[in-house]
Amino acid sequence: MTVRAAGGVLYRESGDGLEVCLVHRPRYDDWALPKGKLADGEQPLAGAVREVLEETGTGGIPQLRLPEVAYTLPDGRRKTVEFWLMRGGSSGPALDGHEVDAVEWLPLSRAFSRMTYPDERDLMAHVAGLPRVTAVAALVRHAHAGERKKWVGNDALRPIDPIGQAQAERLAGLLTLLGPERLVAATPLRCKQTLEPLAAALGGMPIVADGAFTEPPSADEAPAKADAAVPRLLALRAAGPVVICSQGKLMPRLIATLLGDDDAERYKTPKGGGWILTWSGGRLMGLSRL
Repeated sequence: MTVRAAGGVLYRESGDGLEVCLVHRPRYDDWALPKGKLADGEQPLAGAVREVLEETGTGGIPQLRLPEVAYTLPDGRRKTVEFWLMRGGSSGPALDGHEVDAVEWLPLSRAFSRMTYPDERDLMAHVAGLPRVTAVAALVRHAHAGERKKWVGNDALRPIDPIGQAQAERLAGLLTLLGPERLVAATPLRCKQTLEPLAAALGGMPIVADGAFTEPPSADEAPAKADAAVPRLLALRAAGPVVICSQGKLMPRLIATLLGDDDAERYKTPKGGGWILTWSGGRLMGLSRL
């Protein structure tokens, strides 16, 4: 049996560099990254944000999925920890006083020497080599909307079904963690409906319809449509974190175009699924599957 956990490399800007957050656990007398076991059925991204908040008192805003850390526990079980790079948000008192008795923000070099575990030091070295994150966007595919061939009428009006509604609620729970400032949907009704639970969770944030992210009638037209959609996506992400809901014929080619990759098939996305895209300046430095 594998024990699944999640955590974060929580950072904040300080002077000319970055500070990262470490926690001290009296049970082990160690200095480590904030992390913890996932609850039953909990999404790793949600668990990572929860654990960071509970152990540090700071809300982390996820930006990039980091390499996974895995090791063997004393009882022989395998443990995997999914880590995310997180920008520090609002702060308050640490909630988990039993497990954590001290929290420190340290420059990268001092944090590296303070950390107890070699695998987490390796992860910190990886983070130290990353360029600065300047923009984050989420690109999701609309939720389940029944079968196209069974829908009578204008396909643009085909709504999400009960399965799709559950998917939309799940997406809302994850995407609120990114602190989105704009919501954009392709023109079909099902795309707007996919973002409605997220919009409600964000206090009624408006959902803007944008035909740039509507799939073409034929898959053969996807490359040209993707070429036209890329500048629009880049303009949107420049204005702050954005969530965009698009469609299955367009998304793989759009992502492949952003990455300069000829193999769009690897970016196929299930309904109700999506990606977090992370930029440093003009470079797309990370693509993290939700």
